[in-house]
Amino acid sequence: MKATWLDNHGTPGEAIAPETLIANGVHYERLDTDPASFREPVDALMSARGYIEQDEVALRPDTPGLDDICAKFAPEHFHDDDEVRFVLEGAGIFDIRSEDDRWMRVEVEVGDLIVVPARRHHRFFLTDAKNIRCVRLFKDAAGWVPHYR
Repeated sequence: MKATWLDNHGTPGEAIAPETLIANGVHYERLDTDPASFREPVDALMSARGYIEQDEVALRPDTPGLDDICAKFAPEHFHDDDEVRFVLEGAGIFDIRSEDDRWMRVEVEVGDLIVVPARRHHRFFLTDAKNIRCVRLFKDAAGWVPHYR
């Protein structure tokens, strides 16, 4: 995971410490991607935060309608539920609004688990490789409805 500021209120590209992400409600963990290794910490997170469902999602260059799918994630939006991703393959980019409305860019890769808190404005992009496979956790599938800013 690499986290940096995007805006001009500080130095664009300046690294963001994990403590700053935590202070802004963003949870981050680094896990082994072997199912035997990540199952216990993922189950613990589900129990601690009340997640009751999980699935797996994959986006690849050959995914039908990939550009249209990605176009839904790019505008700034929030969900009524946390957005949880544990990256099993590939990489992606979350731009997340801080408590003081600054953009934090968080680049996730294999082994990264991130929780964007409910009702936090964010946007998501694939990297140039256009490849990501993730485990998703959620409390209610209806919470994934985007509310655009």
